[in-house]
Amino acid sequence: MKTIVLTLALIASVALAGQAFARPTHASQVKTLQIVMKDPGCHWFSVGGKLATTASVAGPVKLVNYDEAALKVTAAGTSKLIPVGKQLVVSRGHYVITMVGQAPDDNHLKLTVR
Repeated sequence: MKTIVLTLALIASVALAGQAFARPTHASQVKTLQIVMKDPGCHWFSVGGKLATTASVAGPVKLVNYDEAALKVTAAGTSKLIPVGKQLVVSRGHYVITMVGQAPDDNHLKLTVR
């Protein structure tokens, strides 16, 4: 009986010591960048309450689609779609964002993530 109690006490102390030395893991701060519908030009980045067709941000970015149709995000030969109301997290790179089925005179958004 004493052996079981001592074993459990040893396991508990090791577990607590491991927690004391564990480093907290915090997810890196992901910024949110909204893509909104506004005429003329159809879709825009909403940056600080202002509309822009280009944006440059540091770190990973969560793109949120508030446009009227799905958005195509293209970078380095690959493309991903963001349905309306959904989001996509992108990391370092240069991105071109267009609306699926957009008119030729609509905005082509350019995003640089550093």
